[in-house]
Amino acid sequence: MYATTGFPTTVRDIVTVIARIGLGAIFIAHGWQKFNEWTIAGTTESFSQMGVPTPEIAAPFATFVELIGGALLILGALTPIVGVLLAANMIGALVIAHLTAVPFVDQGGWELVAALAAGALLLAAMGPGRWSVDRLLFAGKKTKAGRSAATRSTAARSAAEV
Repeated sequence: MYATTGFPTTVRDIVTVIARIGLGAIFIAHGWQKFNEWTIAGTTESFSQMGVPTPEIAAPFATFVELIGGALLILGALTPIVGVLLAANMIGALVIAHLTAVPFVDQGGWELVAALAAGALLLAAMGPGRWSVDRLLFAGKKTKAGRSAATRSTAARSAAEV
């Protein structure tokens, strides 16, 4: 069975897990840096110097969204919510600190935060794949229409094959 991308479903699942691990590891590293190396107080001071509004709220928010959100992304847990929160965090960083004419990260540019936001949004929209905590928790849940997500997915695939 092939996904709309042309990849077999199993290959798509492998690629999705790799993407979740890669993005999650980057978010964890940045969250850990804010928490452990710079500390929340140091991150707050840095955010204040950059002109981030309410740095005393923004610094712990960014720290823990990146640290915990990165771990949840790797697990594929609460992926739509986590993906949107991570993307919002990166879009905030882009607008406040990285929106320059030069895209390159080594020059303070926007390429890294834009790529991280895009990846997080993609996972939020497309889901974490079959090999995820979300699949374990929510695959058999009934919807308002009375059919489970798994049943609707199977029906949609069957209709697409016709």
